[in-house]
Amino acid sequence: MVRLTVYSGIKEIGGNKILLEEGEHSLFLDYGLPYARYKRYYEEYLKPRSGAGLIDFLTLGLLPPLQGIYRDDLENLDIWGNVCNLATRKIMGLEGILLTHAHLDHSGHISFIRPEVPVYSTALTAFIAKAIQDSGTAAFDQQVCYYTPVVPSCPPGWKQKALISSSDDKCQRRFHIPDEEMKKLDDMAIQFWLSGFWERTSRQKKIRSSSFDTHNKCHFELRCFPVDHSIPGACAWAVNTSSGWIVYSGDLRSHGKRGDLTRAFISRAEKLNPRAMIIEGTNIFRTANVSEDTVYENALRFISCAKGLVIADFSARDVDRLLTFLEIARRTGRKLAILAKDAYLLRTVRLLEPEIPDIALDENLVIYQETTASKSPPLWLRNLFADYNDKVVLAEDVRKEQSAYIMCFSFFDINELPGIRPDPGGLYVYSSSEPHDEEQEIDFRRLRNWLDHFKFEYVGLPVEVGGEWQIPEGQEGLHASGHACGTDLLDMVKSIKPQILVPVHCQYPEFYCENLKDKGIQTILPEEGVPIEI
Repeated sequence: MVRLTVYSGIKEIGGNKILLEEGEHSLFLDYGLPYARYKRYYEEYLKPRSGAGLIDFLTLGLLPPLQGIYRDDLENLDIWGNVCNLATRKIMGLEGILLTHAHLDHSGHISFIRPEVPVYSTALTAFIAKAIQDSGTAAFDQQVCYYTPVVPSCPPGWKQKALISSSDDKCQRRFHIPDEEMKKLDDMAIQFWLSGFWERTSRQKKIRSSSFDTHNKCHFELRCFPVDHSIPGACAWAVNTSSGWIVYSGDLRSHGKRGDLTRAFISRAEKLNPRAMIIEGTNIFRTANVSEDTVYENALRFISCAKGLVIADFSARDVDRLLTFLEIARRTGRKLAILAKDAYLLRTVRLLEPEIPDIALDENLVIYQETTASKSPPLWLRNLFADYNDKVVLAEDVRKEQSAYIMCFSFFDINELPGIRPDPGGLYVYSSSEPHDEEQEIDFRRLRNWLDHFKFEYVGLPVEVGGEWQIPEGQEGLHASGHACGTDLLDMVKSIKPQILVPVHCQYPEFYCENLKDKGIQTILPEEGVPIEI
């Protein structure tokens, strides 16, 4: 018997955790951090207790109560005894996690999974996940590529035990990637860099490393299909079971720079005659897409008229959008100033995609060095600035020649403006999505306060009209979503023609029931923790 059980990603965007079982064998399709659920209980100054291991996550429903899949060191505080009121279930034979891409809402909670469980992904997703962890401040619930083991300990005079880091040693996860991609890693230059990248932490400490392996180690026959999304390396998956092929879309679109990948996936998936398909539905109520080419044209139109400093605000890890603004910088005679974490990511992606610009050689690319109060910044940061020393610019450099730069800043980088002291009349180009929750709405209001204080003009920034956030007329088309619109999703399903459709990553999954009822496709709306027999 083949069963699908969705534990997260039902009537919410992200946090996908989908268990596929066949007899004694099982796989998880993604294992993401459920941001929407997380924000019900936590915020900036209220976090899960790292010393409590899994207890907070299990009790609040942020992790499914499944025994046998979580790290042994996180179960040292009698975890299951502390959550005995939950309907736990034991999972044996978990053979891997099929990871679609490196966004944390699909990958973050891999942090909790036993290290012997392999992660199946594209090589680029593995590299990007490592770069994100290296260049960030990954909380213990977001350690995707490597983690610090913990042990129960009791400080002197303390009665309550807690889980604390056992040492500085890091344990790395096993990533299995497609055979055809393994050939790219045979290149001597890449292998040389891997020895300093994959096998070391951001502080250059040695990791107890696991080398890459191939997909053919799995009990199931797997097919990996690269697709277009707002982060490189994204893919869809297909798993061959005794009931037939099961296809999982992950997050995807066909209107970006890599849209041909998604179209190729649709064509190949159709030939599998799948028994079932699991599909996302982030943008089901949108009837049209804005392409990346349209973003380029509209942003170029506004920036060409700008006289002073330009700030481009777009989603982190969106390499295609960064390259869009780099081309605009070339066209307008400016330099694109990226942050160190973006430079680290760009250099990482370039390992597998040589067409990505070389920061050292591109005259329109510079790295902005942020103000820090640390005596000893992370070694990855120090090494980066040492490697690109002649490409580094400071606030005072930007201040002296403001019309020469496009700054890649998000809301969370806006506090650099007092150091730059921009002249009135600068331009802020908002090239990202509108707010999705109350917390983001507050951030938007704060952002406007900053921009108004420094007398920036801004375009593409949503305004609140009658309780809804809308982009002002004439300023549309500055953001291309990472997700397909409803029309494209329906066309995709009709082309692939699965017998059963299971919507996830979607706030209104009934959309598929209403629009596919006469198409010979059975749409099953998942319930959390309730198996669907395929």
